[in-house]
Amino acid sequence: MQSNTNDGQDSSGGPGAAPPRDSRPRRTPFGKQERPQNPARTTGPALEAMYQFTLWLIPTLEKFPRSQKFLLGDRLQTEALAVLDRLIDATYSRERQQHLRAANLGLEKMRFGVRLAKDLKHLDLKSYAHAARTLDEVGRMVGGWLKADRSTGMVPAQEAAHGAPA
Repeated sequence: MQSNTNDGQDSSGGPGAAPPRDSRPRRTPFGKQERPQNPARTTGPALEAMYQFTLWLIPTLEKFPRSQKFLLGDRLQTEALAVLDRLIDATYSRERQQHLRAANLGLEKMRFGVRLAKDLKHLDLKSYAHAARTLDEVGRMVGGWLKADRSTGMVPAQEAAHGAPA
């Protein structure tokens, strides 16, 4: 996902723009200074990238024609939110494999939905390219997370009990 592209929105706080970041240190109740944290550091890069994609996707789907806004648009939005939920579950769970595999499946469904929207001319090529690139990026992050999780020995109890390879 490219963070410094404009994507048709001005940086002055238009619809869908991120709130301005204050980089000044803040004082805590005990007098310590704390710096604002990068959201990806606290939640993980895959979750943050999916959040940013969903933040872009929802207003984009509002531009679909009425006939598809409530069919294809609703499915894409529902799947994006489901993937976000699965990544949140994986972030706060010891048994991540199931959640990450479900997120990967959801990403694949979204890839086909976005491609269909492009082929039906509901998405222009620039929007399609952004969506495809971002979904690929999130998919790579989730795949890397799955691989790293397997290599650290975090195998779900059911798989370990049945002797399935990690």
